[in-house]
Amino acid sequence: MSLRVPGRKYPTPVVLVNGLAEQPQSWYANVRALARRFHVERPDFLVYDGEPLHRRIDAGLEVTVDYLADRLATCLGAMARRPPYHLVASSLGCQVAVTYAVANPEKVARLVLLCPSGFHGDEDLPVVAGVRRSRYDALVGSVFHEGRHADPHLIAAFEAKFRDRRWKKGVLRTLRGTVGHGVAPLLPRLAAPTLVAWGADDRILSDVPGSIRVAARIPDVRQVVIAGCGHAPQIEKARLVNRLIAEHLTGRLKRIPPALDPSRLLDRRDDAVARLAPLPS
Repeated sequence: MSLRVPGRKYPTPVVLVNGLAEQPQSWYANVRALARRFHVERPDFLVYDGEPLHRRIDAGLEVTVDYLADRLATCLGAMARRPPYHLVASSLGCQVAVTYAVANPEKVARLVLLCPSGFHGDEDLPVVAGVRRSRYDALVGSVFHEGRHADPHLIAAFEAKFRDRRWKKGVLRTLRGTVGHGVAPLLPRLAAPTLVAWGADDRILSDVPGSIRVAARIPDVRQVVIAGCGHAPQIEKARLVNRLIAEHLTGRLKRIPPALDPSRLLDRRDDAVARLAPLPS
């Protein structure tokens, strides 16, 4: 039964799409700030000890990006709020959001993609090594440029999670099914206005400049590069990222500040390549 009042304008819901880290670890620095201005939804489409994921694993099926996009669609279909949605995604969640948005263009108003994986190049995911060596501090720390963001509470949360064999199995099977997947061919088909934010010091993505160039294939895209930032800008630079998200989703991001302009990183990369190039004989 619909409770919508005819003629009343309802705000577009903001849906947070987590990456390999689940919802609580992905968005703790953003939910309260965004909820002051938007109706925020946090669908649990990827829960490592959840029944939907383990039913799939027990059936001998792979946990793929396409499967996760279908799970996101199911979660969104169960929400009281109707589309279109704004999607704000991180890392692997960006691949899920892109896949969903291309398949359902009428249901997505705007997109924000934070350090998206699967655009270009390889990824250095230290999850398996960190677990095998019981180095959860190194595992969490690898996501950030500044070690202070790998606070003891976050490290303890991951350590406790990995003690749960069911949760750990869900993580490792998700990694096995999604690592190496790419969404670059889908980018020219994105219809929604899109903001892409990169960390200039991302240690997970192997080639941020190359990824920036691939992201330029999105028809209506704005890109920013955040200095002194790793693979989780929504945590490491939360205040700036929350402001950028709000400005993009409300259509008020008119110009990219010079300090965030991707051309600065691309120019440095091109200069470095030129210095390494062999001299003409």
